[in-house]
Amino acid sequence: MDFRRRDMMAGGIALASSGLLGRPAAAQSRAETLRQVTGNSVNTLDPTMPGSTREAFGISVNIYDRLVSFGRKQGSNGGWVFDPDIIKGELAEKVDTSADGMTFTFHLKRDAKFHDGTPVTAEDVKWSLDRHVAARSLAAVQVQTGGWTKPEQFTIIDPHTVQAKVDKPDRLALPNLCTLYCIIFNSKQAKSHATAQDPWAQEWLKTNTAGSGAYTVEVFKPGEQVILRRNDAWKGGPLPYFRRVICQTIPEAATRASLIEKGDADLSIDLQASDVPTLAQRGRVKLVSTPQFNAFTMVAFNTQMAPFNNVKLRQAVAAALPYQDIFKAALFERGAPLFGASWRGSPTNGKFPQPLPLATNLERARALMAEAGHPNGLDTTFSFNVGSAATSEPLAALVKESLGRIGIRVEIQKLPDAQISTLVTEKKLPFLTETSIAWLPSTDYFFRNFFTGAQRWNYSSWNNAEINALCEKARYELNAAEYERLCKRMIAVLAEEVPVIMLWQPNQDAVMPLGVDGYTYQYHRQVDYRDLKRA
Repeated sequence: MDFRRRDMMAGGIALASSGLLGRPAAAQSRAETLRQVTGNSVNTLDPTMPGSTREAFGISVNIYDRLVSFGRKQGSNGGWVFDPDIIKGELAEKVDTSADGMTFTFHLKRDAKFHDGTPVTAEDVKWSLDRHVAARSLAAVQVQTGGWTKPEQFTIIDPHTVQAKVDKPDRLALPNLCTLYCIIFNSKQAKSHATAQDPWAQEWLKTNTAGSGAYTVEVFKPGEQVILRRNDAWKGGPLPYFRRVICQTIPEAATRASLIEKGDADLSIDLQASDVPTLAQRGRVKLVSTPQFNAFTMVAFNTQMAPFNNVKLRQAVAAALPYQDIFKAALFERGAPLFGASWRGSPTNGKFPQPLPLATNLERARALMAEAGHPNGLDTTFSFNVGSAATSEPLAALVKESLGRIGIRVEIQKLPDAQISTLVTEKKLPFLTETSIAWLPSTDYFFRNFFTGAQRWNYSSWNNAEINALCEKARYELNAAEYERLCKRMIAVLAEEVPVIMLWQPNQDAVMPLGVDGYTYQYHRQVDYRDLKRA
């Protein structure tokens, strides 16, 4: 059975079983081969490495198992979405959670094997989890948000049982172990390629695998394509439909669209928003369009840099923007707006992101400019990633035009990905737009990651003492009503202080031939091939 996260703090949990579909062996055919075309590339087979692309994240989910993973449910659009409130087993068949919510005991499936036929043991799990907290990697940054910080937290009980302990009953301890970073490696194979300078075999695992997942890697050409072959001995879940998967980089969006429409490719999730409606209307493809409920596009101010350290000025900008015009011009209204709410003072619930009370009011904007000490306006830059130009360019043009009406003279900067990433990390940009995502869509996680501390993802460099205290309290708050109260207060402070202007949650448009079914929107926004089938 599945278990829901509201029960995670205590009790024994029997996780979802993994019976095989039992399909008879047959000659490999086009029908059993899935071809995904993407504008980006897979640059490594180890998703924990700094610099890993999102496409590398997606591939890793299919070639590595974790102890546990999220379930899925029907979304509001009729398609499938991941469900963070249901946790199911991959390598674990059962999890016992202590009454205080601080100790998790994982009972491993005894028939699970790595791709080389080696049994999966507690030693492999312990080594892998140690790696995730001790190595310099993206995993260490992620799992600390669930209280996992040191190898001493993981203990081998017997060859098929591992115990993990947190210092406090962290709400996100178990969900963090569901994230794609928490993959389990064949420790013997990995250690055979480790060195004194590289004890975690990070260099070898960039281009090689040591997993137990549903697919093995047949071909890996970084930046070009990855070919996967189904692992018919997989025990982590139902055997996938597709025997072979090809993930191929095709930079031109128009070419990707043509390949899908002709039936020469089976899936693309990164076509231009402007092209998708026309493609769908012609009736030769299926469109699964999902608002990215754990993502958001925003305009961010550097609250530690003049002039946007002035809350009145931030409020003036927020009152000047033409939200609906920007939504239509930049995104063709393909998403869920995060503006236009009618509440004042406090939201009706504690969910985040949610629409905030943002609306165009030029008279108020001009009055706020005077209150901010800039009655004659000011000069600033507005930056965006050139890779997002299809949406960011029309957005920036309307920001420039609308702010000109209240005396703010804007110079638009189009910056390459590497440059804008560096400038954001170093907190050197005064005013920018970006889209970001939270893998664990709970309000305190959003606020901790995007609105507190000196980390790269705090785009606005916001340092609000009340928000910092609320985040720390909410993280460990187990009472649902009190947690809701804390979250509503955080959202109210954000709406008043305006460190960022929330714009929308963009749709993820997955385009595929009519006969492909089962696509699921995942927290990492990439493709889980295990869910897909051909009708």
